[in-house]
Parts: sequence; structure tokens; C-alpha cells
Amino acid sequence: MCEWSRNVQEIVDEIDVCIRMQRDDALTLRHLAQKLGYSGFYISRKFKEISGMKFRDYLRYRRLAFALKQLRDTEDNILDIALNYGFSSHEAFSRAFKKAYGVAPSEYRQCPVPLVLRTILRPFDCYLLGIGGTGMSSSEDVKAYFITIPAHKFLHIKNYESCGYWDFWQKQSQIPGQDCATVCGLLDSIKGKLDDLGGNEANSGSGQIMAFINEPAGRLCGWGIPIAECYGVRLPLDYSGEVPPQMLLIDVPEGEYLVFEHGPFDFETENCGVEAKIEKAMKEFDYSASGYCLDTTPGRVFYFYHDPARFWKYVRPVRKA
Repeated sequence: MCEWSRNVQEIVDEIDVCIRMQRDDALTLRHLAQKLGYSGFYISRKFKEISGMKFRDYLRYRRLAFALKQLRDTEDNILDIALNYGFSSHEAFSRAFKKAYGVAPSEYRQCPVPLVLRTILRPFDCYLLGIGGTGMSSSEDVKAYFITIPAHKFLHIKNYESCGYWDFWQKQSQIPGQDCATVCGLLDSIKGKLDDLGGNEANSGSGQIMAFINEPAGRLCGWGIPIAECYGVRLPLDYSGEVPPQMLLIDVPEGEYLVFEHGPFDFETENCGVEAKIEKAMKEFDYSASGYCLDTTPGRVFYFYHDPARFWKYVRPVRKA
């Protein structure tokens, strides 16, 4: 199963590359199957078995997700957008768009409310598959440095009982409208995320992060602080867009933070080793020598960035001792 999860992941990654580069000739089941050395019929069956979706449905929804962002972010002609993403006409695009999102493209452009996009599938999700080697990273040691983060907003869902990424989504999946696909799809449709890499990235989860909020009613974490685990996006302080009903929007005032950062690493061979290294750095940091202490004030937010291709970062709120 793990091998086929990897194969399907290769297909969905290639789909996004081809959509972004508008290579319609390569966006066929036959072409993608040939890359893996199997028949189109067999790939189609395995794709549905692993992903729970038919290949053609997934392809259509991903094209629509890319098209929606271009519709949202540009003034490009709707017909041009339709043709860019494989639709034969304005009418065909409008029908598909309205069927997927319940609103016509022209209406959405006038009022771009949050919609549930089909985010890129992650059948080979190393976290959920329990993959992550124990080998230590060969990169430099963890860097620790102080920063001031300007005031902003944080749009999120939260859980008072979960412990870790996998457990968080397991618990959220039991709450209507708060499963991973729905929440990530809504967040993906929102423009202006402060951590977004920008554009129609293959990484459709760009700008989405885990966080921990100091909450007296939360569970006691390993740092001895009661917290609630959260998942969401940082937004500009002047954000005035619609807030999905299952989410919370809070103001985060300007504050000082201590960042523990590890550079790029290979998840499959180094993740556990990197985690141990960064946990050790946080545990051994000499706060007394820095003049700061960890800020446990209710409402302060810890941000957690885990992107193996770029970095692993804990951003912890601090105050003058």
C-alpha cells in the first residue's frame, strides 16, 4: 500500500505541474500511466482505491481550483481562464464552476467568499503513514533568534484535547465541516495569507500552519503550559473578508518571539532526528542569559512551521524577564 501511495502521489504532483505549465497533452491518464509503466485501466483503479476519487473527477476539481485563484487574483478574461485550464468554452467552464462551488464565475469574481477547493491530494503523507527516519540531519545545528512579529489576525480552528498533527485531524474529522479536506480547502481559497508562497503553487496548502494558543482550559503540554492546538492562516490586520462559520478569527497584537529553526531536511530519513535536535535546543536554551522568558499569558500564540523542503520552525512568544 505504501508503494502505491507513493505512486499516486507522483501522479497528483505531476498533475499540478502540468496544470501550472498548461501542458494539456501530458494531462491524460495514458500519459501518466506510461510514466509508471502500467496500463491506464490499472492506474485508474489504483488511483480510486488510494484516493477515494476517480482520476477524471480529481483532475477537473484541481483545474477548477487553479482557475478560481486566477479568477480571484487577476482581471483576466473569463474565457481565457477557461481555455487556460482545459475547458472548451465559457459555458462549459461556468457550468463546471457553478456545479463545484454553487456560484457562477462572474458572481464569485465580484464577491470572492471562502469556498472549499480541492487541495492537492496527499496519499503519501509521511505524518499520517508514520514515516520519518531517525537519522540525524547533516545540516547545521538549530538556530535560535529573537524577532518582533507585527500585529495580525489568525483565522483558525482549534481543539482543546488533541496531541499532535495526526490526533488533531482525527478529532476534527468527527466535527461536521472541520475535517482536513474541508478546512484546508477553505483556507486555500482565501487571498492574502501572510505565509503564502504566492501564486498557483503545487503546494496548495501554502500559508497554512499549526499553532498553539495559551488556554487555561486546554490540555497541559510538554512545556507545562495549558494549550489548545490550532490549524489556520495568518492574515493582515486589515483583513475584512468573510469568516467561515466553523472558524475563529482573532487579533494577535504585535509581540516578541523566540524562533528555533532547522534548515531543509529529508522527511523519510531525518524527521525524527531533526525533531529530537530541535526539542533539545528548546529545552536547553538559556533564557536567563537572554533577558527573556517564555510568555505564558492566556491568548499568546505559538506558531509551528513544518516544511521539510524549507525548514522546521517553532515560533514561541516571549517577554522581557
